[in-house]
Amino acid sequence: MNKYFNKVSMYIICMSVFCGLTSCTDYLDKAPNSDIGWEEPYKNFKNFQGFTEELYNCIPLVSAHAYHNSFNLGEDVYWAPDITYPLAYCFDQGNYWAWSSGADAGTGWLGKGGDPANNDDRGKKGYLWSFAWYGIRKANIGLDNLDLLTDATSEERDLIAGQLYFFRGWFHFMLMQYWGGLPYIDTMLASDQVLRLPRLNYQDTAEKAAEDFQKAADLLPIDWDETTAGKATVGNNNLRINKIMALAYLGKNLLWAGSPLMNKESTGDASYNIELCRRAADAFAQALRLSESTKRYELADFSNYSGLFYTHNQNGQIPGLKEAIFMENLVMSTTRWRWNMVNNYRPKCIIASGVKVNPTANYVDYYGMQNGLPITDIEKKDLVSGYDPEYPWKNRDPRFYNDIVYDGVMCCLNSKGNMDEYTQYASLFTGGTYREGVKGAVTGYSITKFCPPLINDYDGYSENNCFVLSFMRLADVYLMYAEATAYGYGTPQSKANEYELSAVEAVDKIRARAGVEGIDDRYLGSTESFMSELRRERAVELAFEGHRFVDLRRWMLLLDSPYTLKKAVYFDRAPGNFDYDNPQEAHVMNLREEVLFERRYSQKHYWLPFSQSDVNMYPEFKQNPGW
Repeated sequence: MNKYFNKVSMYIICMSVFCGLTSCTDYLDKAPNSDIGWEEPYKNFKNFQGFTEELYNCIPLVSAHAYHNSFNLGEDVYWAPDITYPLAYCFDQGNYWAWSSGADAGTGWLGKGGDPANNDDRGKKGYLWSFAWYGIRKANIGLDNLDLLTDATSEERDLIAGQLYFFRGWFHFMLMQYWGGLPYIDTMLASDQVLRLPRLNYQDTAEKAAEDFQKAADLLPIDWDETTAGKATVGNNNLRINKIMALAYLGKNLLWAGSPLMNKESTGDASYNIELCRRAADAFAQALRLSESTKRYELADFSNYSGLFYTHNQNGQIPGLKEAIFMENLVMSTTRWRWNMVNNYRPKCIIASGVKVNPTANYVDYYGMQNGLPITDIEKKDLVSGYDPEYPWKNRDPRFYNDIVYDGVMCCLNSKGNMDEYTQYASLFTGGTYREGVKGAVTGYSITKFCPPLINDYDGYSENNCFVLSFMRLADVYLMYAEATAYGYGTPQSKANEYELSAVEAVDKIRARAGVEGIDDRYLGSTESFMSELRRERAVELAFEGHRFVDLRRWMLLLDSPYTLKKAVYFDRAPGNFDYDNPQEAHVMNLREEVLFERRYSQKHYWLPFSQSDVNMYPEFKQNPGW
């Protein structure tokens, strides 16, 4: 056997024997006729769908597969430096090797290992690299045996094929957005085949993924509940792959391929690829038209905004409402959040355990004013936007109040009446109780987007929470549509084919949901001016959902200040009684920001390195530059 084959088999080829080894003694103990023929999984729809279901198990778990999960890798969060194993901490130091090695990799979700067949242990589910190659192999096995599906209707056959094409494209897409162009494995690889599949450039890989996403979109229904085959599982089909999912990922795949980083990797040109953006815009437009006309997916009302991210005391109900399009793995979804980020999102004074992580002050600054204008300098008064550093929490974007714990917000009920005010309410001013030590809220803020505001050790809100991260939700599709349309069709006022919303109208739709005014005219004179506000809108609407690292990379902003900085805010409360009923009206003095950490990156940090064992498989599988 080829000397390189032993190493590649772990990912591309022999994952199919993951649980397949048995002893001779076991074989002799089997009852007659107990062996299942190799064609059995493919003979009818029920069997083939059972085979295909494992691909859903290969969707990685991002948010809760370890005790302390690190999935925000941009300038958005700051981990307490007393413990150095969170993946984001390692990435801050420039150590991208941590994605695949040791305890560092255990806090991320990109690594190697796990078990796609295990549905009872969240610790087995956070491994994108291994699960993606396993899933690609399984999708190819299914497509190679599709001709054996003879006991099935044409609808059933289309459902199987559509899912297989989708997952083959999706797993390749998920890998290449972090590692760049790959060999696109779209055929069965024989066990004795000598591997010489070269890495394609990013856009060539994306074109192959686009073919698979388009095939999936052509074959799949909008709603499985409306199909004959889906009637058997009616009411339980919400997460099954459908036409809108496939179109949305087709658009995302093409927009990523057309973005500056990916265009540079493929062509040497670090600008947007207009043609790819135009195609992306048209794909998004199809997905949005279908969503709006069928109500298959809908933007949640802002009064239910927290229901997109978590549920509390709702018998384990999965969050996401009708806005979530594609979600992370659901293993142990009703219990897994209790011993994870719930502990990490509050300072030690109210939750003693946990490894603390807080939003950076400079990231919180992206939450501008309710009138839609940005805060250009957090330390200076702005007569145009109305921002005042002496009243920094006043008239802010309503999502600020939903996502962020700021000074004076109530964090404990004090039901026994024995708690001092600086513990019951967030004392985040300079020298405040909440900021004490490395396990305090050292940046001056805490995150409350993914958990009830009253998470603490006293009031019971730490229990019975269910959090599931969405890989894609409808708001994201509107924002990606806006970006693709502005570059693909030329202006913020442009529209994609056969769709009524312009790029700016799509952004304003998301802002309107939150009660924020639309993009001001001063940002609509050019696509680049518009993009400054669109980037800020993505930062706010998708805050802490794991998108920022990829966005900064594809926009080629990762190396540029201020995106390399992680800051804290400091201020004093003004003299007088503090109005805890209206903390947004608080008067503060001496507000300033200081840098806690600055990333020192070079060009190589735009892509993750492949493991040395992988690049040693065969000469054509080359390492990323600089690694």
